[in-house]
Amino acid sequence: MTAFTPARKLLRDTVRKLMATHATREYVRGKDKAKAYPYELYDAWVSAGMLGAAIPEQYGGMGGNAVDLAICVEEIAYVSADFQMCYGGSMFCALALLMKGSAAQKRYWLPKIVSGERRFSISMSEPEAGSDVGALRTKAERRGDSYVINGQKLWNTAAGARDNTMFVYLKTDPSVHYRKGISLMLVDNDTPGVKLVKLDMLGRHCAGTYEVFFADAKVDADRLVGGENKGWECVLSGLEIARGVSSAGNCGSAQGVVDRATAWAKERKHFGRPIGANQSIAHMIADMQTEVAAAKALTYQAAFKVAAGEDALAEITMAKLFSSETYVKVANMGMQIMGGYGYSMEFDMQRHYRDCRSATIAAGSSQIQRNLIAGLMGLKVQ
Repeated sequence: MTAFTPARKLLRDTVRKLMATHATREYVRGKDKAKAYPYELYDAWVSAGMLGAAIPEQYGGMGGNAVDLAICVEEIAYVSADFQMCYGGSMFCALALLMKGSAAQKRYWLPKIVSGERRFSISMSEPEAGSDVGALRTKAERRGDSYVINGQKLWNTAAGARDNTMFVYLKTDPSVHYRKGISLMLVDNDTPGVKLVKLDMLGRHCAGTYEVFFADAKVDADRLVGGENKGWECVLSGLEIARGVSSAGNCGSAQGVVDRATAWAKERKHFGRPIGANQSIAHMIADMQTEVAAAKALTYQAAFKVAAGEDALAEITMAKLFSSETYVKVANMGMQIMGGYGYSMEFDMQRHYRDCRSATIAAGSSQIQRNLIAGLMGLKVQ
């Protein structure tokens, strides 16, 4: 992995200080308990220019790339995986638009993301279509200069945030193979005919997970991204970005778990000495840190390849797989180290234990990642 430049070290330190100032332990716990979106923190990200971290300067961004984005995501997720979903969702949609949007769409939408005027969220999964994109049933029919949308989406993270525009994948030609018959459209969440229902989930309460219903929702044709029936290309580019963002978030959250478990092991005493003095505990923490370091190495290897314009599909996929499973593993071990205190809602470890469980599911399950890695190795998985 290439070392960070002084500018990237400064970016990391700036985001870290911002999070320490605006996302205190009390703030994080309060938002989690209230299941409330962190609008104040999001505004602080906007003021610091973080929504432009990987957006070209011509659209008001900082002109950075995948590495800069990974740094921001990792530092946010260190404090809260839930908060990272609010930031990361907007960013990976913005980058998908940067890659596949028209010149006019980029001029219109990207400055709005950088300024905080709009937020973005992904809307792909359905009750019978998660990893199986070919099973999409929500459809859009062309009527003059507009499209009319009908159907249902599920597991939509942060879809209910105010000033949010959803990146909705739709069936636009059911007569052909799904790779030639789906499209991507931008739909504001307050569009007439759109109904959102916030679901009661185990974790990640602040970003929120939504079910979305479309009943003759009318969207102008200029909201179509990449061209009609060209959505599959957007899926591929968008998922790669999403998995890169997800990997950096998993690394940050996992490191947060390790640091909390380490601090606890140094302070908590049994039989007159810190529990970290026991070899069994010390070795657990050493293994946790080693696996997190390995996950970071994979993640930034992928980020640097993306930044260099190289094919990083294999690296991104391996990073997503390993980082997500590492976060789940260290959160489980952190609970064990803290014992009953970890299980208590008065301590933060239980939040990580809840939030981590979606890491191996969202943005492609671990099983999907393994299939893809095997396929890239020339193995034909049935």
